[in-house]
Amino acid sequence: MQMSSPSMPASKELPDVDDRIVAPESGYEIDDGKLVRVPPALPPHAERHATLAALLQAYVVDDFKVAVDMLTRISENTDRAPDASVFARAKDPRTGGRQLEQLAFEIASTESLTECAKKASQLSGRGVRRVFAIDVERERAFEWSRDLGTWSLLDPSGTIDDPTLIAPLAIDVLVRAVKADDAMAHALLAKRNPVLVAAIEQGREQGREQGREQGREQAQVEATSRAIVRVLERRGLQIEALDHQRIIGTRDLAQLERWLDRAATCTRVAELFADS
Repeated sequence: MQMSSPSMPASKELPDVDDRIVAPESGYEIDDGKLVRVPPALPPHAERHATLAALLQAYVVDDFKVAVDMLTRISENTDRAPDASVFARAKDPRTGGRQLEQLAFEIASTESLTECAKKASQLSGRGVRRVFAIDVERERAFEWSRDLGTWSLLDPSGTIDDPTLIAPLAIDVLVRAVKADDAMAHALLAKRNPVLVAAIEQGREQGREQGREQGREQAQVEATSRAIVRVLERRGLQIEALDHQRIIGTRDLAQLERWLDRAATCTRVAELFADS
């Protein structure tokens, strides 16, 4: 199940999203006027944090950017930072600052989903279009429902489809990090990443050249084997069926060239194969 609530425009009375209450880079947030320390993450939270950021970076379309732990001014007395967020590359035409996030992601333990719900409600109320939570312990993903005021469990076999993403992002990749490298490669290919495109084209050209080279060698093999038979016949030497098949069936060009040299001087066809 996947839910998306319509965007809620922010009130004109709200501060700009990049107006700060708490000092940036301080490791704190402000929640309803209270200073909240955001401690450094430990595995598996920290590991999934890194994977999530890499996935989003690969998947976002060119008009959007990805941020990690970027503070967003929610209200007069709240300044919160999602674990990861997706926002427009273009500046806000009204403020000249950055635009509000389109997507926000929280990585949570099962016990902290309630706290994540509060943060999701705040972000959604500010106007963030979609907010997700990843429960790393139980390998589940949720999307916040503004209408229901709670988390909605996402189908583990489903995807997140969004105009900010170049392709659907599989829930299984998101929650379990399975084949994350493959998923990122698919996204980068969909974006026509120049490095990958160049590598693929180089591989194709090498394959074509190898095919041409193999074709040239095959033509030489066939021409040389026919030349051996023709020289022997012109010299009046009888070629038994098995010998004929051996000559025609040999793919070793160097061997055939030795036989061709001998075909000009041998007295019996068997002499061709003396050291074979």
